Amino acid sequence: MCKKFDLVVIGAGPGGYVAAIKAAKSGMHVAVVESIRVGGTCLNRGCIPAKAMIHASSLYEEMHSEAELVGLKAENVTFDYSKIVEYKQGTTDELVNGIEGLLEGNGIARFDGRGTLEKDGSVTVRLKEADDEGNEVISLEAGKVLLATGSVPSLIPIPGIDLKGVVTSDGVFALSNMPESMVIIGGGVIGVEFATVYANLGAKVTIVEALPRILQNMDKEISQNLKMIFKKKGIDIHTGASVKSIEKTDEGLCVNYEEKNKPAQATGRLVICAAGRKPNIEGLFGEGVEIEMDGKFIAVNDRFETSIPNVYAIGDIIKGTQLAHAASAYGICAVDYMNEKEPELKLSSIPGCVYTDPEIAQVGITEAEAKEQDISVITGKFIMSANGKSLITHEERGFVKVVADESTHKVLGAQMMCARATDMIAEFTTAIANDMTVEQLLAGIRPHPTYNEGIAEALEDCIGESTHTMPKRRRK
Repeated sequence: MCKKFDLVVIGAGPGGYVAAIKAAKSGMHVAVVESIRVGGTCLNRGCIPAKAMIHASSLYEEMHSEAELVGLKAENVTFDYSKIVEYKQGTTDELVNGIEGLLEGNGIARFDGRGTLEKDGSVTVRLKEADDEGNEVISLEAGKVLLATGSVPSLIPIPGIDLKGVVTSDGVFALSNMPESMVIIGGGVIGVEFATVYANLGAKVTIVEALPRILQNMDKEISQNLKMIFKKKGIDIHTGASVKSIEKTDEGLCVNYEEKNKPAQATGRLVICAAGRKPNIEGLFGEGVEIEMDGKFIAVNDRFETSIPNVYAIGDIIKGTQLAHAASAYGICAVDYMNEKEPELKLSSIPGCVYTDPEIAQVGITEAEAKEQDISVITGKFIMSANGKSLITHEERGFVKVVADESTHKVLGAQMMCARATDMIAEFTTAIANDMTVEQLLAGIRPHPTYNEGIAEALEDCIGESTHTMPKRRRK
């Protein structure tokens, strides 16, 4: 049995399903193949469930730490972990159902099964269940193929990594009981977000990170501030620490690591391996298919074309930013290229967000990166403790930083650590994409009281005019 399509998309995550809808709207006859569930890691085992759990745990923590400060009394505030899991799953299900409706509404054919690219350019689908005609394996003839199978968690190759109680992010979302203590291997985005959830709920959390600091790829000041906030929450952090093994003990699971050339241990009832992700390409290529690779990633050119004619790849299976919104943007651009159109999206600056408390976001380059690239810049910074909205909501250690070209004043980057930072960073993303200057961004009036006023203050500080910052003392 063979069916013909203009485009077959393998993978229905944020890259694949967005590309499929874009292609369908452009007039292409499209099919999507998904082996697990539409929405991919982001909706089912990543972004959405993690943020739902962060929201629930933050509300609980806020009731304990903030209620009395604003004149509220709430006694015996507790939580039901099973209800948090139920809320998390309900949020995911609602969004997944919405995507399924969008695919159907756009006339996109769906095939539930594992898609494999064959040597002749067709896609073989091993269905989860036999179709209406009794077929378990079908072949899809494709004018073009888009590979968008995403990534899966990586496991570090150490003794004990396969012990019961050692889980990846996938395993965390499947937990039905609240762990009383845990060791998180990895202090990147995934690790610090899980630390936020479980520390808010009262668990004893230890982070063991191999790199010199947590959130190593973020602005240094962000990492330093988050470390101090985490320590205040009781989170134990060890950086520059190399994990050697995991052992089962009477107290739980013992993670053996080396820090400053000295052996050390951390024990928890649960160990979360959050040491990165790898491309999900197992079983993606049929016998005889030869595709150029770039290390562990599929190699593509600047049009997302692979070494195989009419086969494209996007998202976590190619080198670049491993984020859901990046995959969606890549998918939109890839479809434009398929149709010989120049994409409107600019991929030069993709924002990165971390949903801790306070939130963290950055886009473009940092001051340190500008120095490395020999770019002369001006910078502006505003401490959010002077922001009215931040004062109302008792935010701490927040700031907004702006990096701009010294000669043209074009905005080159921004780093934010404050409430609603993940929403506000889009203002800077738009500015960078459109080569806007500090002065052009300052032309707009921001409402009061809002967190966004901090953006204006940081921009003003770039040119020495910040209203709510004490003037620097002038040397006599």
